[in-house]
Amino acid sequence: MKPIIKVEGLGKQYRVGARQKFPTLRDSLVSAVRNPFNLLRTNGNSEMFWALRDVEFEVGNGEVIGIIGRNGAGKSTLLKILSRITDPTTGRVELYGRVASLLEVGTGFHPELTGRENVFLNGAILGMHKAEIDRKFDEIVAFAEIERFLDTPVKRYSSGMYVRLAFAVAAHLEPEILIVDEVLAVGDAQFQKKCLGKMNEVAKGGRTVLFVSHNMRAVAQLCGRCLWIDGGQIISRGPSNEVVVEYLSSSQPQKMDGLITKEMHYHDEVAELCFTRIALLDKDSNPTVVTYFGEPLRFRVEFEVLTPLEQIRLGLVINKFDETIVCAVQHTDAAMDLLNLQPGSYIAHIQIDIQLIPAPYYISLFAKPEGGYWTSGERSLDYIGHALAFNVEEVSAEGRAVLPTNALIHPASRWTLEGLEYN
Repeated sequence: MKPIIKVEGLGKQYRVGARQKFPTLRDSLVSAVRNPFNLLRTNGNSEMFWALRDVEFEVGNGEVIGIIGRNGAGKSTLLKILSRITDPTTGRVELYGRVASLLEVGTGFHPELTGRENVFLNGAILGMHKAEIDRKFDEIVAFAEIERFLDTPVKRYSSGMYVRLAFAVAAHLEPEILIVDEVLAVGDAQFQKKCLGKMNEVAKGGRTVLFVSHNMRAVAQLCGRCLWIDGGQIISRGPSNEVVVEYLSSSQPQKMDGLITKEMHYHDEVAELCFTRIALLDKDSNPTVVTYFGEPLRFRVEFEVLTPLEQIRLGLVINKFDETIVCAVQHTDAAMDLLNLQPGSYIAHIQIDIQLIPAPYYISLFAKPEGGYWTSGERSLDYIGHALAFNVEEVSAEGRAVLPTNALIHPASRWTLEGLEYN
């Protein structure tokens, strides 16, 4: 079957440090008269770099493809080429369908026109007839939730209103290819959920979606396949769950020593309590970054108290690499009172009896006064957001295989059966 998007040898080169001013003929003549040697001079401070290089992939009709990578990896450049906003330096792109793009807040909108006028303008740009736009108009306005401001110039819209209307237009005017960049992050949580639902609906209707996001959970749930781009090249491709885990694991270096550096602290200056080291321990109490399904989790946490402290809590949070919180434990969960600590060095030994599903995880540490938050560094004595990364392996130390599942945990359970007699 013929792909709806085909990318071959795609590359985009930019000049770093070059002036982007485009002089008129008059400016060029005056400059040449004043300093003729400028014509022979190049910008010594500029250099060339490849935002994309040798990118190749195909997308089938009706596929939802996720594109992930860190900032500056080349994702937005790729989407601009696919949207025909910029031309590639090398390679070619074949598109077999009408493309609607949502790349930046206000892209494709004329600021002086009203919301109503911009709906028709965008539809015309997509090649739609007025009758087609009229048929979808009420649905677009209802989705965007901007009825009161429909006849207001969009230059007076907030960024959230801009995004709501732009997404509604792009998703409802039935393009064969819908391209959505991280612009959805501007919207609130309720609107993001609504957009993800609409994109899922669009995909089920047989249209193609390219989705760029830093929300790994959304990418894994919405996209069947995923491309990981770094340094302008495709590093990995495949099923979204696998590529997302690979990408997130790469960004969390696993350290055996567990040393907590100054940069890891939420607060710039820790003046009362300071975590210094954390380790995951194997059954022989040696530091490790790998444990096995079914084994209890054992941690050793070292910290220093710098001033006398009263009524504080210590705890840790276990997260999956897609930022899902699995559980949070505090020392008070073990029937211990709030701590009163004198200055000195301390070691906390923690055992958590929980069966984590095989996957990568990371640990966050917190110390807070009574009434402080444990989910962030706010109102905390110390907070380490990514203190330690580790893996739970699929096969236990005894060699017992575990079936993969989408659950967060696999709790131990006891079953008894009683035989019943039937007449």
